[in-house]
Amino acid sequence: MNEATKPPLLEVTDLVIEFGDAPGATHRALDGATLSVRAGEVLGLVGESGSGKSTLGLAVGRLLADNARRPGGELKVNGQPVFELDDAALRELRRRTLGFVFQNPMVALDPTMRVGKQVALAAGSKAAVRDLLARVGLRDIERVERSFPHQLSGGMAQRVVIAMAIARGPMLLVADEPTASLDATLREQIFALLVSLRDAMKTGVVLLSHELRAVARHCDTVAVMYAGRVVEYGPASVVFARPAHPYTQALLAVAPGREKLGEVLASIPGAPPALGGRSEHCAFADRCGHANAHCRALRPELREVEGRSVACHHAGELVQFKEAA
Repeated sequence: MNEATKPPLLEVTDLVIEFGDAPGATHRALDGATLSVRAGEVLGLVGESGSGKSTLGLAVGRLLADNARRPGGELKVNGQPVFELDDAALRELRRRTLGFVFQNPMVALDPTMRVGKQVALAAGSKAAVRDLLARVGLRDIERVERSFPHQLSGGMAQRVVIAMAIARGPMLLVADEPTASLDATLREQIFALLVSLRDAMKTGVVLLSHELRAVARHCDTVAVMYAGRVVEYGPASVVFARPAHPYTQALLAVAPGREKLGEVLASIPGAPPALGGRSEHCAFADRCGHANAHCRALRPELREVEGRSVACHHAGELVQFKEAA
């Protein structure tokens, strides 16, 4: 069986996640999210803060807060329904199948323990420590082993976190804003490192990021999230070259890198909605220049439009309009 015909490593189907138990105080973070990731695929998950990216990333390992509920939908990792697993099976899944890289390496590492010991605990063996640290591009490995986290730079600490995440050869790696605390040069190095590990280990990678240009360079597939849903999903080369959803178009229009010297960065007018329950219409309608009464009355579902899936009533028209412009 080749990779294209194997079941996905990660399957998310109409997943709904809510927080809060008090009546009238529920926040719906995921409102029917759908996507998948195969072995050796790098998926970029993009969207504004509050779009549901981190909630989806945490849901992969069932790492959500205690007040989280799943009213509907399903999430499978390597065929296993994550929300149906008992505690022992969940621990085994996290240990053997999943790896996580979080935003702030200084929070992810234990400040009271030397780096070498932390990596050894993650790997289950002292013998693997130096090889892992070398694999993520660290130099002067003996010094790194002896160091406490506060004695490392941000880039070095993030590489240690990545070494711990891949220590047991995970099938799926979830990286949530892994470059948020790093400068531009180090950000590119970390992105390149994650992709090189995918190539070497055939690991599937879910990369949550605000760095649209880096996602376009390094990811095979992109899923654009808004208000807890995936609103555009397909090959990165297709989505970024000819975005079909108005929200994707707006994100690309305000992405840093296109501005001229002295020009003020633009932003998308308005703010994402705070959902208390299922959105029965297009959640982007109030911020969209193409919205009409149909958009405000009917929830758009994902449908195929020119090589990608889009949740927009006007997606086909907008792609054609963009190409003709």
